[in-house]
Amino acid sequence: MAYHQQSAPRVRTPPPKKDAAKLWDYALNALGRRALSEGELRQKLRGKAENQADIELLMEKLREYGYLSDERFAESYASARQSNQGLGKQRVLRDLRTRRVAGETAEQAVAKVYEGTDEAALIEDFLARKYRGKNMREYLAEPKNLASTYRKLRYAGFSSAVTVRVLRRFSERADEIEEE
Repeated sequence: MAYHQQSAPRVRTPPPKKDAAKLWDYALNALGRRALSEGELRQKLRGKAENQADIELLMEKLREYGYLSDERFAESYASARQSNQGLGKQRVLRDLRTRRVAGETAEQAVAKVYEGTDEAALIEDFLARKYRGKNMREYLAEPKNLASTYRKLRYAGFSSAVTVRVLRRFSERADEIEEE
């Protein structure tokens, strides 16, 4: 019978902090992998920086070179969420705030991207995509399905009034939802 000698548990040492040059490389690699807002990148750099003062200098340099712009990020993000996923304004605005974009910047970008967009048409496209193959009149005849669809549309960022107006086309009970 063999006895196993227990070894001391391994202690993970945190990776060494980065100086200004390595921090620059790290920031460029991070931006190359995925688009980041200024707030997201600043958060990533805080945990890596040897000297916290280097972060602001680096952020300024990235802005100066055109590698970092919250306005550009917010517009491209909002445009992609609208065209690729068909989401409503409120959802995109909420997501941009979660991604640490300043409120005013996010609102301006969303307003610009959604300018002239027919919200009712977006809702209809969203329903067609999410409920393809279903007869919406039959499906929404059941109150629990109507309520579920309403919640799904609200979570996707569509306004309550327009959501109810579109759902009215499929169910006479759509007006009852607002009261709940």
